[in-house]
Amino acid sequence: MRVALATFGIDEFAALHATCVAAGHEPVAYVYCRSMKPKSWTDAHAVTVAGRLLEVLPPGMDLLLPGTAEGLADTLGGYRLDLLVVYGFNWKLPASVLRTPGYGVINVHSSLLPKYRGPAPVLWAIRNGDAEIGLTVHRMDEQFDTGPILAQRGGIPLDDDVTPPRLWQRLRPILDEVLTIALDQVTKGFPGVPQDDADASYAGFVEPEFSAVDWSRTAAQVHNQVRMFRFMGPDHAPVAEVGGRWLKVLRTRLEPADGIRVECADGPIWIVESAPAQRPAIHR
Repeated sequence: MRVALATFGIDEFAALHATCVAAGHEPVAYVYCRSMKPKSWTDAHAVTVAGRLLEVLPPGMDLLLPGTAEGLADTLGGYRLDLLVVYGFNWKLPASVLRTPGYGVINVHSSLLPKYRGPAPVLWAIRNGDAEIGLTVHRMDEQFDTGPILAQRGGIPLDDDVTPPRLWQRLRPILDEVLTIALDQVTKGFPGVPQDDADASYAGFVEPEFSAVDWSRTAAQVHNQVRMFRFMGPDHAPVAEVGGRWLKVLRTRLEPADGIRVECADGPIWIVESAPAQRPAIHR
């Protein structure tokens, strides 16, 4: 099959490319989302990633940076695609894109669908204290993560101190496994297994008020809140009022440790890494 790949990072493009080639298919274009929404300004992070992509782009491969979803449909039409493989693309793809490839569009989603549909499944799994996550490959329709399932695999551990690089090391071989199965299913014309909406949950963007710690929550809830922000990167941390001052809470422990002990709803938690912070606007 002639395939195009749409995803969000260097490692992810390389992984999708390698799996498709190993399965006997031909990637002909990469699609990178340069903004969070169609018809909006290119964001600074996208500029950095696009520059790095150009440095490692395979010879003869096109890199597409669409400004609109409709423009993407028009552009992809010229590639005579059999399939579009998506993994973490920011935009909701319209019907014009979904019907462009001969075999349609498939999506890789970081959860065991129908659990955690939406843009932030890993964040919500950490927030909820899940011990593990899964990967699902499904056919794309016009809704978010609702299409029939082609392949899925669970049992991917979420460590207490989970980070994107550590998680990627565990996701990468599973991605190869489930995508290889899904590509085979597509070529055989398998429609996929419909999802059970009764078991569905949604993993949306984190609400602004969750950026402040509420000590009336349980210690585990606060700990998972800190873990989730830590996973997002060094520039992200919830703020908390502790002893009359505001802190960025960078790391916590549920067991006794060197640091600041704070009482939660059901017992203590220890702040073992923090930094000064300003009082947030929602508390002013």
